[in-house]
Amino acid sequence: MSGNKKGPELFDALAHSFPPGSITGAPKVRAMEIIGELEGEPRGPWCGSMIRVGFDGSADSSVLIRTAACVQRGDRWHVVARAGAGIVADSEPTLEYEEMLVKARALRVAAQLDVPL
Repeated sequence: MSGNKKGPELFDALAHSFPPGSITGAPKVRAMEIIGELEGEPRGPWCGSMIRVGFDGSADSSVLIRTAACVQRGDRWHVVARAGAGIVADSEPTLEYEEMLVKARALRVAAQLDVPL
């Protein structure tokens, strides 16, 4: 998506654009409710958005579809890496799962994690 918006309208446009339907499915609100029920925990930054707004009014945004985050649990830090696959009506579950593993493996290699997938 691209366009030109300035002032408060920019933030309204961004607020109504995220999360995108390519992440949630449709209808968006009900799909998000189902995702929340099935996943059982917040996604954190994964499948969220990163938005940069410049002082000149420019903006860039991205959906974080493959994400690694550092999370503190007690006195230890952990790297949490998440990846997913797009599910549509004719998806083959095994192929989608294998695609997700390939995407997650790329995160593991980038972070130099010695964790089998």
